[in-house]
Amino acid sequence: MATETLKQFHRLPQSTYVDALRFLPPLSAFDRYVVVASFNSDSDETSIEIHALNPSTPPILTLQSSFTLSSRISSLKVAQKSLQNPLIAASTFAGSLHVLFPNPIDVSFESEVSIPEKTLHLGPITCLDLQENGSACVSVGEDGRVNLISVGDSGLDYRRIFDSKGLVSYTASRWASPTEFATGGLGNSLQWWDQRRPGGPVSQFKGNWSQGAASGVVHSIDIHPSRKHTCLAGGSYGTVFAWDLRRPQQPIVLSGIDAGEPMSSSSISESEVWEVQYDTFMSASNRANISSERVLPVMICSEDGILAVIKQGDEPTELLAENCAINSFDIDRQNPSDVICSHEWESIAFLTRA
Repeated sequence: MATETLKQFHRLPQSTYVDALRFLPPLSAFDRYVVVASFNSDSDETSIEIHALNPSTPPILTLQSSFTLSSRISSLKVAQKSLQNPLIAASTFAGSLHVLFPNPIDVSFESEVSIPEKTLHLGPITCLDLQENGSACVSVGEDGRVNLISVGDSGLDYRRIFDSKGLVSYTASRWASPTEFATGGLGNSLQWWDQRRPGGPVSQFKGNWSQGAASGVVHSIDIHPSRKHTCLAGGSYGTVFAWDLRRPQQPIVLSGIDAGEPMSSSSISESEVWEVQYDTFMSASNRANISSERVLPVMICSEDGILAVIKQGDEPTELLAENCAINSFDIDRQNPSDVICSHEWESIAFLTRA
């Protein structure tokens, strides 16, 4: 297992549990902000917070604004509606959905639109995803419903595009284009949807792994904008795999359980992989060596405290190995050497790669 050189690494203790975090799209060339989904276990209070990030040594997070919700956050996403106008979307375990519009001048929460509980889903919204321009969301739930939500400054409109009546449970979602998105669920399954072809998914993959992996769950999906035919997924038993729509029944296993083998030799984790993202931090030499047929480098975080980069055909590169779960992470799009992640033990880590 390789170890990547870190130029800077700091833990920033928090007074509350951090369920998720994201870099906010830039408001100016000099300001950097982090959006945090915070949960206070003493008061049962949930809030969405915007912190200013000063990447000094040590880095400093300064709370700028906060918005209180009535239920714990299940999914957190950000997008850039227009230049210097980001928006934040959050779903809750009670089933409500909230879209917030930060003021570009002082990052205070200027306005908020929402859909109340038990409207979109019968239970929790397990995952939502925002389109790149923030014009629409897709929400999924364990109740088997898939909803599309149009985002406007004055309100949210939604329509249900599928309802399995609980026969299928969805746990992850990700946009691939303005008309296409992917979902994931139980059995390490994936589904591909195209709004131009309504009625249900247009392609499906059902995980047919041994060693009990068929009972696993896909927790996170990512799709690279330049390779939208390949869907990246992370889930139970340390499983990380790519689903290529050109070869829909031949998953590319990057880590975890492979067909016929209990554990891949390159496995980085044996627990739940909570989040996966394509890693955009690559040197010029690495970029030149990546074939169009190979899966792009992937970053993961896991229940057993691993933050790592996985490259197809290579040994995983470990960034962090913590004594507690790493629940969420994000790579700064403008500075992909910078990564933030949230620890189960009420802290945020900020690291910069050399």
